[in-house]
Amino acid sequence: MTAKIHPTAIVDPSAELGSDVEIGPFSIVGPKVVLKDRVRIISNATVAGLTEVGSDCVLYPGVHLGHPPQDFKYQGEDTTLVIGDRNVMRENVTMHPGTSVGRGTTRIGDDGYFMVASHVSHDSQVGNRVVFANGAAIGGGTTVDDHAILGGYAGVHQNSRIGRHAFIGAMAMVTADVIPYGSVIGNHAHLAGLNVVGLKRRGMPRDTLRDLRAAYRLLFAEEGTFQERLEDVAKDYADNAPVKEILDFIRVDAKRSLCMPHG
Repeated sequence: MTAKIHPTAIVDPSAELGSDVEIGPFSIVGPKVVLKDRVRIISNATVAGLTEVGSDCVLYPGVHLGHPPQDFKYQGEDTTLVIGDRNVMRENVTMHPGTSVGRGTTRIGDDGYFMVASHVSHDSQVGNRVVFANGAAIGGGTTVDDHAILGGYAGVHQNSRIGRHAFIGAMAMVTADVIPYGSVIGNHAHLAGLNVVGLKRRGMPRDTLRDLRAAYRLLFAEEGTFQERLEDVAKDYADNAPVKEILDFIRVDAKRSLCMPHG
């Protein structure tokens, strides 16, 4: 089936439209844009630049994708924004492409839900099944892994990493890397425990969660050095996959420091 385009919409002839695409009133689709099968633009949205929008995505009014990044080093070079399948972008969501001095591509995974006025900056890499609540924003070069949730008006510093299943509380200002499964709150944000509610909802086995909580308490205890505690956790919980994921995350040579509990 061919695309269904409202008479008031403007679609560049060079845009590539998949089957059953719907483009609503007063929307603009620029040259070189790719809209995969069944993309639905409700109305008044703009897709520009070298942007690819995956199958079954829904764009609500005021969404703007692919306009130049907010980076003074950007000089108009060809960079890309690649969005996966089944993402929902509510009103006034913005996402920018990469830069030549960064990764060159901003990439969004599948099945994300981006609420009103949330923002994905240039060169960021966002995983699958994430949730950005109203007004949540991430700085350039940020990595947000699968199943992470950003609360309303949370802000994440550029080049930070947010681990899988992490929860960022509303209005938190994150300036350091957040471990997988971690829960952070505050301004500036501090680690406040594990995202236990989210892990239970996603069906983490009780024994795995129990050991994960014990490993967390040991890792962030006051006794000994952090390196000693890291080694103890690695030895005592070698068979726990989530614990190993946290340890691997911590051991990466990262650009940002690690978000820690208040001490």
